[in-house]
Amino acid sequence: MRVRGQGAAELFREDCLSYLSAAHRKDSAMPDAIFTDPRLAAIYDLFNDVGEDTPFYVALAGETPQRVLDVGCGTGRLACALAANGHKVTGADPAAAMLEMANRKPEAGKVAWIEAFADQLDLPERFDLIVMTGHVFQVFLEDAEILAVLKNLKRHLAEGGTLAFETRNPAAREWEEWTADCSETVEHPELGAVEARWVLQSADETTVTFETWYRFADGSRLTPPSTLRFLSQPELAALLEQAGFTEIDWYGDWDKSPLGPDTPEIIVLAR
Repeated sequence: MRVRGQGAAELFREDCLSYLSAAHRKDSAMPDAIFTDPRLAAIYDLFNDVGEDTPFYVALAGETPQRVLDVGCGTGRLACALAANGHKVTGADPAAAMLEMANRKPEAGKVAWIEAFADQLDLPERFDLIVMTGHVFQVFLEDAEILAVLKNLKRHLAEGGTLAFETRNPAAREWEEWTADCSETVEHPELGAVEARWVLQSADETTVTFETWYRFADGSRLTPPSTLRFLSQPELAALLEQAGFTEIDWYGDWDKSPLGPDTPEIIVLAR
């Protein structure tokens, strides 16, 4: 069961919960505690319907078996969908609780699961396709951090391979629609009703900070903060070039429409 309050909860929930699986902490040997909370891992899929991005990335992989790396795989929904289509899939995430949920999915046995940060991955295999979905890219806040991630993923690409990810287009100024009345409630079979409320803290042209207030049926609460980076297309292009990517396709939405000032997404296919 899902009960939504008024406001822009749809705009928030993907980032709030993708944040649990984001491999962005460079100053720690393990994810923040909020990433590893079993309760938040358990409710991840309830707060995250399959969106337009999932069929986009499934179609991108195609029908011919590919070697695919899903970075920030979370509970493994996309990784398992790709494996079900015959691809050889590796799912990487720094949060053990998220990977535990991933391992419960029907196709989990077809996926190689790796507990690792994006910039610290060191795998012997090279991949035809590497994906980062759910706007995970926006949790990398500093240029140096972004560059380290991009360079490491470039190193893991096979010759002719593609890195695919998306970030929200700052020109669309989507955060202006994010208001204090954003809330959503889901019903978990063991945890009962769980309410999430999103509260915008600050915003400028490059970063947006908000808190997610989780309230559980037993009365306990969690209030993790989140900060997202909004990169413009020229800024992103410069970082991709520094990381060694020489060919980039840009899209503005999941229907592969061209990137423009009013398009909601910056979707990147980099080689």
